[in-house]
Amino acid sequence: MMLIEETAVPEAALPVEEFKAHLRLGTGFAPDTLQDGVLHSFLRAALAAIEARTGKVLLERGFSWTLTMWRDVRAQALPVAPIGAINQVSLIGSDGVSVPVLSDVYWLEQDTHRPRLRASGAMLPHIPQAGSVKVSFNAGYGQNWSDIPADLGQAVMLLAAHYYEYRNETSLSDGCMPFGVSSLIERYKVLRVWTGGVR
Repeated sequence: MMLIEETAVPEAALPVEEFKAHLRLGTGFAPDTLQDGVLHSFLRAALAAIEARTGKVLLERGFSWTLTMWRDVRAQALPVAPIGAINQVSLIGSDGVSVPVLSDVYWLEQDTHRPRLRASGAMLPHIPQAGSVKVSFNAGYGQNWSDIPADLGQAVMLLAAHYYEYRNETSLSDGCMPFGVSSLIERYKVLRVWTGGVR
């Protein structure tokens, strides 16, 4: 399985001015935009980290997801949420030729954590031997920062501020996540159920 981000978050969608206020950086001086590049990078890093921990896409963009087999021929859980729309499903043969699937063969089942691509009939389209299926979709809460749930937006701000504060620190453990951030994103995490219990 391979998930590819087809479109990037535009710079204009990142709340740089709000982040400056959060950091209490001085304003009204000539080089007001001097640190904008650094602030953008920390916001993007925090955004990516929160999305990775929660499986939620915060700002809307396009994705393509390629897989070689359905886990369930009746319904396939999608790798992220929320999903705005399925743009196209294509079957790719072993020769690399792509054939679009008619949209009336499948439908999108919305879900907070695990939206699914469901078969309209008995099963999803058969994936060719040694081939794959490519699902193209839009995901995200919206195109603007204000569309993001407030607690997730705050988590991004806190984590970006943490990165900014400790930008020269090399002794922090890998994957370090401040407690305040962890508590804000907890309810958005996907619970995975295994034979031994919930994980």
